[in-house]
Amino acid sequence: MTDQPKAQDAPTLDELVARKLADAEIPGAVVEFDPEEAERAGAFVEDAMSEADAREAEEGLDGDAAPIATERGELIAAARNAN
Repeated sequence: MTDQPKAQDAPTLDELVARKLADAEIPGAVVEFDPEEAERAGAFVEDAMSEADAREAEEGLDGDAAPIATERGELIAAARNAN
């Protein structure tokens, strides 16, 4: 008799990814995903705002407003003075 699992006992890619995602929720656990598993897990889903959506979102905003700060020190001073 052999100790190798039968082909029908091998987990599907979706089952394997689900197990790895569950393991990844354990604090301190290191779980490695190959590129196909990572893609199946949704690691490469692009959900950023498009440029057109960004331009549409800025409609109606005052275009003459100056930035609050340009340097780190100015940003800290602006935060302190915001109160």
